[in-house]
Amino acid sequence: MASSSSTGSNSPCAACKFLRRKCMPGCIFAPYFPPEEPQKFINVHKIFGASNVTKILNDLLPHQREDAVNSLAYEAEARIKDPVYGCVGAISVLQREVQRLQKELEAANADLLRLACGDIPSGFSLPMQIGPQSAPPYNYQPSLPPHSTLPIPYNPHSNNPNPDSNNNTSTPHNPLSDINRRRGGFDIP
Repeated sequence: MASSSSTGSNSPCAACKFLRRKCMPGCIFAPYFPPEEPQKFINVHKIFGASNVTKILNDLLPHQREDAVNSLAYEAEARIKDPVYGCVGAISVLQREVQRLQKELEAANADLLRLACGDIPSGFSLPMQIGPQSAPPYNYQPSLPPHSTLPIPYNPHSNNPNPDSNNNTSTPHNPLSDINRRRGGFDIP
């Protein structure tokens, strides 16, 4: 339950003080609207009315009342800040933020996958969905287009003037070896 009661102190609860009435020992507002938090009751009274709050609290079991008062106080504060939407407006703002962050995460995962797979061309898209049921296993290998459809880069170190006609039929041409040679690296078999 809340912090103060009118029985142990001479100070009336915030509700009775605001309503200018004597705070009785069995006051239903006293445990939930302490005198140190007058704005809490002022907001709840402004939005819901004291008699409606009394009815709500009387209809609830004693162990449910504190949660109900906290919910009423939150909704009242949200209604005062945004009279049209109240806390629904705050929820929709947060949902839009979650959707934006999910799209950003999806794009980052797609970029990471492209980098991990060796710079897949931008026209080649892999399906990515966020969620535990759609996460690829750790050893996931995307299916790449066949080797013959990839463009073969021009190799200035090759004696072959036509890179498309490969004279060496025993081993297929590896475009990564051309890239590594240009960078001064080693051939990839």
